[in-house]
Amino acid sequence: MPGVTGDHYFTAEPATAAQPREVEFSVAGRDYTLASAAGVFSADRLDPGTAVLLRKAQLPAADAAGPLLDVGCGFGPITCVLATCAPAATVWAVDVNQRARDLTAANAARVGVADRVRVVAPDDVPAEVRFAQIWSNPPIRIGKGELHELLLRWLPRLAPDGVAWLVVAKHLGGDSLQRWLVEQGWQVERHASQKGYRVLRVTR
Repeated sequence: MPGVTGDHYFTAEPATAAQPREVEFSVAGRDYTLASAAGVFSADRLDPGTAVLLRKAQLPAADAAGPLLDVGCGFGPITCVLATCAPAATVWAVDVNQRARDLTAANAARVGVADRVRVVAPDDVPAEVRFAQIWSNPPIRIGKGELHELLLRWLPRLAPDGVAWLVVAKHLGGDSLQRWLVEQGWQVERHASQKGYRVLRVTR
């Protein structure tokens, strides 16, 4: 297949040619057209899990103060929606993939929210920041151990009354992940199920 290399969307510096393209979608009555490129997660469309998350989870209210966090931001669809819905909030967008971060920054500018979006590598989030909300379509395919490590890194950054919204495909272990989170001491509600995906609401 042309264009297939050893790159994954969780590669820090994709070697694949960028092959720019655009992705169009609508959330909460607003249309988005975002730049995308090869070498990032779901480069050609809004990922179905991300679509379910944005449709079924409770988007932040207009007066939400944040800060908000998008873990594994890809080209930035969740970041752009959060920043649009919550014009008073700062949104931190985290990804190991440099190309994804560049695209998220460009897309934040494209939708007019760049002044409130901080796009950084995981290690560049200041240790003292606590998040009112964490959103993620987590990278299940990195493996269970690495996924658990990622969640153990970010979920403790929730503010005491914060909430995390996660989407996981049922066939990729959505139910077992819910059980594991409960075992770690989190309150987990299966908020919604659609098209084979679980939307999990996680609180302290």
